[in-house]
Amino acid sequence: MLPQIHSAILPDSLGNFLVMIGFGAYHGLNPAMGWLFALSLGLQQQNGRVVWISLFPIAAGHAASVVLVALIVLAGIRFVSSTALQILTAVVLLTFGIYKLFNYYRHPRWVGMKVGIRDLFVWSFLMATAHGAGLMVAPSLLGIAEEYCAPGVDAHPGTGLLLAVGLHTIAMFAVMGAVAWIVYKKLSLAVLRQKWINFDLIWAAALLLVGAIALFMAIRNEL
Repeated sequence: MLPQIHSAILPDSLGNFLVMIGFGAYHGLNPAMGWLFALSLGLQQQNGRVVWISLFPIAAGHAASVVLVALIVLAGIRFVSSTALQILTAVVLLTFGIYKLFNYYRHPRWVGMKVGIRDLFVWSFLMATAHGAGLMVAPSLLGIAEEYCAPGVDAHPGTGLLLAVGLHTIAMFAVMGAVAWIVYKKLSLAVLRQKWINFDLIWAAALLLVGAIALFMAIRNEL
């Protein structure tokens, strides 16, 4: 499996793939992306298997949100110039980052604690979309799509985007599973009230940072 994945990654796109994996780990670390919900369900039912079972639809919902952005990127490169798309992505990221900076405490509320697999999937999709998880990785997805569309490259950009979303999701699942399991087995929810950091503010700052970098790269490429 690993040799096939390695052969499907273009050498020039390796950096963007690594960024996608890194953001996957970061998204998995954020309790708002789902591990806290899975942990709460496991503690409520006093069953560690519930924690793991809950993580699968949560990861799938997160992936669906990122796939939606990947499809927009895929459609965008057909009709809009690369530079215009980069600038548009940067402006949207900066605008959304500013909004989150002043509204970091707001979270979508849709379900209670009695949820099924479908509820967890839809909840995760809405949370990832509302918090801009897909938007955060849009510059990397755009970079991968451009590299797969380069002259002489015998690969469809959709292949690269699908692989990037898959690696992002695997990294996210691995990190959120590890964090949820450690807290479930060793720490319990009480530690979150005492020692857990405020990820909402860091998330807003990350959106602004990614937007600023994307804008800088777009301007530099234009000069």
